[in-house]
Amino acid sequence: MTTAALAQPQAPTELKLGMSTFMTGPASALGAPAKVAADMWIEEFNAAGGINGTKLSPTWIDEGQGADKFLSEYRRIAQEPGEKVMVSAISSGYCNTLAPVAEDLKVINILWECSTEKTLEERPYKYVFRTDPNATMEMVAAVLELLKVKPDFKTIAVVNQDYAWGHDSWEIFRNTLLALKPDVKVVAELFPKFGASDFSTEVTRIQALHPDVVLSTAWGGDLDTFLRQASQRGLLKSSQFVLPLADSSLERLGDAVPPGVIVGFVGDGYFADPEFANDPEASAFVKKFKARTGAYPNFAVYHMIQALKALTSAYKQAIAANHGQWPTTDQVADTLHKLDYRGLSRPIHIREDGQALEGQLLGVTVKDPSQPFPIARHLLFYPADIVAPPVGQKSAEWVKTLKPALIQNSEIKHVGD
Repeated sequence: MTTAALAQPQAPTELKLGMSTFMTGPASALGAPAKVAADMWIEEFNAAGGINGTKLSPTWIDEGQGADKFLSEYRRIAQEPGEKVMVSAISSGYCNTLAPVAEDLKVINILWECSTEKTLEERPYKYVFRTDPNATMEMVAAVLELLKVKPDFKTIAVVNQDYAWGHDSWEIFRNTLLALKPDVKVVAELFPKFGASDFSTEVTRIQALHPDVVLSTAWGGDLDTFLRQASQRGLLKSSQFVLPLADSSLERLGDAVPPGVIVGFVGDGYFADPEFANDPEASAFVKKFKARTGAYPNFAVYHMIQALKALTSAYKQAIAANHGQWPTTDQVADTLHKLDYRGLSRPIHIREDGQALEGQLLGVTVKDPSQPFPIARHLLFYPADIVAPPVGQKSAEWVKTLKPALIQNSEIKHVGD
């Protein structure tokens, strides 16, 4: 027997997954549904045979327990014996911390939700991948959407969470906006603490300033609370609100969100996307998830499924390329670096730096008799290749080079209506 044959691992009975999301605290409004979706999908995947007979075995970490406990649990699971992959995290702050840990441990880590672009731009990784879009794609598309919906505005205020995502997303949005519309004036930059329950200071400040546009990239319970309090004071009707992560809140907020608000989906997964209304896989998943939870899937749910499908597709492709033999961790990592896959929406590609290229869907809220909460219509799809910097370029500098002609790029397309 050759040395290579001896080094080739045997197929395990199970592939351990170290998975994390917010299961407690206000952020669980976004994170907990993703856990339900993962458990549901893994159950069906295993029942169908798993990865050539190898079943997925998840162990969950609650990101709501705080950074120190989270990282301790992450290290413990990542270093357990047996074949494993980490599928973590939802928090941008945690992703910046865990990525170098995963690289040092030589364990594959799928960043399944966190969007901060800095994680993969500040250093190269062999074992760390993001299977959803980053802040640059999301924010550049959001600026383009704003300039299409309300091109003549003069002033803008921002209300973002005070942690990595809130600051990073605003930096990208602001620099993009100033490159495409240099005459705009930023009248307020407000960063309430993560998990805040009272936004009266921010609401009062915005009321006094009367900005044409209010941006918030907040999400989960924080966004819910802010919008309820802002709605009670009429702010959502007096300024154009831009909410790139509002998909996760619309169903919970109902009439608190009026028509005309710009909303995004942190990618292109949307249960009411007319292009996928009759897609067998997507529509079946939405029905099963709604039956299981009583709610429609949010963008975190779509991203969780994308991560699991990317991971299992990479294993299957690596096995096929390895003549049916179970692959090494390095062989799976090499496959992930050039993977083409599909979640529950449009095709996605992971490029050589580990970042997935996923297009962005944005729209404007309307009342719809089919639902008791706002639906996004007048949808526009922004392909990833026009809103993402080339490999090796830093987003914060790349967006400063964008030109106003990008607003009319012919690759931007209407979806449905």
